[in-house]
Amino acid sequence: MEELVQHRKKVDKVDDLILKALNERAKICRDIGLEKKRKGIPVRDTLRETEVYNRVKKKAVEFGLNPLQVEAVYREIVNMCCDVQE
Repeated sequence: MEELVQHRKKVDKVDDLILKALNERAKICRDIGLEKKRKGIPVRDTLRETEVYNRVKKKAVEFGLNPLQVEAVYREIVNMCCDVQE
């Protein structure tokens, strides 16, 4: 049982790193949103979003992860960051 507890603590640390990275991504996207507003550019950029999905799916395969599941996660991340930009 102690091994399970240790593994869960490791997962918690990884979750903290993920949240820290999401926070950093959101800050960058806030800046992107301000720049888009100054230039009159729409928040949603489907071409860029497709590039992001394709890149993360390729990386997912390299890491041995399911690319469709990773894409689903990133769709939520992109939606969150688009909300931040608005």
